[in-house]
Amino acid sequence: MALKQISSNKCFGGLQKVFEHDSVELKCKMKFAIYLPPKAESGKCPALYWLSGLTCTEQNFISKSGYHQAASEHGLVVIAPDTSPRGCNIKGEDESWDFGTGAGFYVNATEDPWKTNYRMYSYVTEELPQLINANFPVDPQRMSIFGHSMGGHGALICALKNPGKYKSVSAFAPICNPVHCPWGKKAFSGYLGTDENKWKAYDATYLVKSYPDSQLDILIDQGKDDQFLLDGQLLPEHFISASSEKKLPVVFRLQEGYDHSYYFIATFIADHIRHHAKYLNA
Repeated sequence: MALKQISSNKCFGGLQKVFEHDSVELKCKMKFAIYLPPKAESGKCPALYWLSGLTCTEQNFISKSGYHQAASEHGLVVIAPDTSPRGCNIKGEDESWDFGTGAGFYVNATEDPWKTNYRMYSYVTEELPQLINANFPVDPQRMSIFGHSMGGHGALICALKNPGKYKSVSAFAPICNPVHCPWGKKAFSGYLGTDENKWKAYDATYLVKSYPDSQLDILIDQGKDDQFLLDGQLLPEHFISASSEKKLPVVFRLQEGYDHSYYFIATFIADHIRHHAKYLNA
């Protein structure tokens, strides 16, 4: 698979790069960002995948979160893909900010006209890691995942649907129960059709109930003044309740005064990198 380098910038002794490639799953050109810490020059490092939220590209996280110093210190390769296929010329894909372009929701669509391209779940869990493992100095056995909002939902479902694949998972303000929130209902009915049982296969609150193994420590940070929390889009309380029934350890931190923005992410990003480094460097 040919990779085309778009940019490369030195940062905290490592390199922040962006590449473009032709995606087999999504049948379009895709960009992803990758940070190679100084340690990657001398050996294989663990891989940490970041999934961004609605309207984001691969750029938002790398330019706004301030994660580089912690990633450099802990020796983690950090990969940030785009949030949806691009330029597929599907009718209606650019009509709203919370569906279509920039809003792939990390599912494999089953409905026309989305099912050909909108396969972000397989892209993130299969195609992208294979591409990274083949082209960069990462250890395929040491991989973790985190994300924000729609990407927090993505990180949780990727970890819960693939026991043992990821060493750790964390999320900022994740959409925890999309089956029961307006964003989720809109996206899932469009991508997956009207059968709500199909939706549950991509809903962390339902997935955690059938998770076979308790060897997954989950860290979630949520801003208390997050408008989307107040609007009932995120529903972390549903996930917490399902996890405690399952006795799956979740550290849930409600952060006073913080909202949904990258200022909130930047404040706690070092904690999340530490959380993952604990498992990835064990």
